[in-house]
Amino acid sequence: MTPQQASEATEKVCKLAPVVPVLVIEDADIAADLATALVAGGLPALEVTLRTPAALDAIREMAKVAGGVVGAGTLLTPKDVENAKDAGATFGVSPGATDKLLEACEANELPLLPGAATSSEAMRLLERGYRVQKFFPAEANGGAAALKAIGAPIPQVKFCPTGGVSLSNAPDYLNLSNTFCVGGSWVAPKDHILARDWDAITALAAEAAGLAR
Repeated sequence: MTPQQASEATEKVCKLAPVVPVLVIEDADIAADLATALVAGGLPALEVTLRTPAALDAIREMAKVAGGVVGAGTLLTPKDVENAKDAGATFGVSPGATDKLLEACEANELPLLPGAATSSEAMRLLERGYRVQKFFPAEANGGAAALKAIGAPIPQVKFCPTGGVSLSNAPDYLNLSNTFCVGGSWVAPKDHILARDWDAITALAAEAAGLAR
């Protein structure tokens, strides 16, 4: 898979809904129900972060849910890429980008949304062919104002800002011409997951899916 093909694939994922849920899952047994609730609310693209021992099993379970498009987040190494692909992830997300990680995603044909925090990082990825990127950590790096400033000289790159994004500030990002969608964890709060309150999560997802972009 070429970087151009990866960008085409990630663009399609980013255009599915204005918000991509960023999920930290401790118990794979709830993964299918969580995915079903989010998809029912209108958020089909799901990012499961590889931050817990249950993450890969959660991806396997979510991959079975009709209408869901499941990806693996926090990809750091080539082994992470291989494990994510084997578990059924159809796209990957990384906090940054290294040559080894990019090469692994290309070799394993896993479309990657690579992270960039500065103009130089965005330019390096664009030079390689990645025109769809993750702006991370968004709020810590200046928020929507910073992303707008980056977009002025580099309009070819479109972003999915993640990190500190919430229901209240998501519209600030979605109103930018260089933003396809945002990534956020607020649509699946830990307390709702522990309580298995799937109706509440579906309601949060529907609210997020209704955000204009």
